[in-house]
Amino acid sequence: MSKIIKKDEILDLFQDGMTIMAGGFLECGAAGNLLDLVVEEGIKDITLIVNDTGFADKKIGNLITQKCVKKVIASHIGTNSETRKQLMEEEIEVNLIPQGTLVERIRCRGAGLGGVLTPTGIGTIVADGKEVIEVNEKKFLLELPLAADLALIKTWKADELGNLVYSYSARNFNPIMAMAADRVLVEAEEIVPSGALNPNEVMTPGVFVDYIVDFS
Repeated sequence: MSKIIKKDEILDLFQDGMTIMAGGFLECGAAGNLLDLVVEEGIKDITLIVNDTGFADKKIGNLITQKCVKKVIASHIGTNSETRKQLMEEEIEVNLIPQGTLVERIRCRGAGLGGVLTPTGIGTIVADGKEVIEVNEKKFLLELPLAADLALIKTWKADELGNLVYSYSARNFNPIMAMAADRVLVEAEEIVPSGALNPNEVMTPGVFVDYIVDFS
């Protein structure tokens, strides 16, 4: 069954106060059209789970600039001056997580795990309020899974059934986020018929994808 849908048909999936995951590394691999749609619909009070908040004038960064976001969970915000400004003015909450830990917490949700044990952060403020577990005389932090209501995924090619192929480094966080959200929306550079993709190339199986959004 085809998962292709027009953008006007997904608007009711966007709700104030929802948690959104968005793939991308400094905007590479970020679903720009889907992110712009969130801004256009005026969605507010979003909890945004991303690697970074990009740049102030486009894609992920524009959600910050337009004040759609109340909380950011990310590994860094240094390239977006607007994120820093809103943080200093207490207009936004920022939860910084070491990048490897961020990835593993998202992966845990997709894999159905209860959490991950990591030594990263032991003895620092990262450990504040978290459970410490000792294994073989070594201390680890228990980091809990991260989930989202919606994941906005960018891919190079998608077939009609939602099987996805990413291009080089634009892959980044997209595959694991596609596994960790209740609903998954995909923006594809190219949509091909079912059977056109080599199964060995598929990086995200269609079972994880709800809709491929047609912006034509």
